[in-house]
Amino acid sequence: MGSIRNIAVGLPVKDGHVLLSESFDQRRGLRFHRAVGGGIEFGETAVQALRREFREELDVALDEVRQLGVLENLFEYEGQPGHEYVHVFAVRSADLDEEPLDAELVVLDEGSPVRWVPAETDAPVFPDGVLDLLAGTVPMESSAS
Repeated sequence: MGSIRNIAVGLPVKDGHVLLSESFDQRRGLRFHRAVGGGIEFGETAVQALRREFREELDVALDEVRQLGVLENLFEYEGQPGHEYVHVFAVRSADLDEEPLDAELVVLDEGSPVRWVPAETDAPVFPDGVLDLLAGTVPMESSAS
């Protein structure tokens, strides 16, 4: 029997784009985007985990963090079932504000590409519902204040 993971993900926004990682499920032949973030460790708050994950994965500091909600995500990846509770945050980072819309960043610990993706993308974005939480809560024009 598997376990349920608690994760924290952040959604930086810039000029109608959201910063997302890109992945591929070989088993389903599915290219998709995923919100940046990762597991919450024992004794760590969701916000602390989010800040740590952005530092570890992209080497950036988060200046603003605002919780949007929590999603329950039941999924399959590479033929294996998964179950997670996803703490979703709108985030701002001066480091990321500097990155142009055509920049390609890389997740440092795994090598996945991270790009600014139009918020109205046709590609699947996981976890399901993450962009719905973002819609209407953050100005999509720009992340800069």
